[in-house]
Amino acid sequence: MEFTEDFDKKFPTKSLMMGRLPRNGEELKPVSIKLFNINNPQNTEEFPVEELVCKNILYVKIHKLNVTYYPEGNDIIINDLEELRVTKKGEVLILRGYHVDKELQV
Repeated sequence: MEFTEDFDKKFPTKSLMMGRLPRNGEELKPVSIKLFNINNPQNTEEFPVEELVCKNILYVKIHKLNVTYYPEGNDIIINDLEELRVTKKGEVLILRGYHVDKELQV
């Protein structure tokens, strides 16, 4: 799904992988959010259930979610989700969600 206008949607998902995409003539870079039915999708060859592409994003706010950053791939991974809520307001993307009740592991 590609979004250029403002929106507020909920997605049932277990994990997400977020990264930036190259500019294609836009002023700001697009953000890609890939949704998966498994945790740690970066360690598998699993395909995403859905991919959200949000164009012209200045920054992303992540509210109350446990985030893992992988500098090798420049991706942000969020595991153990029940639901993800994505809101686009102008050039700002806001991620909120609900985690499965699980203790953080290192």
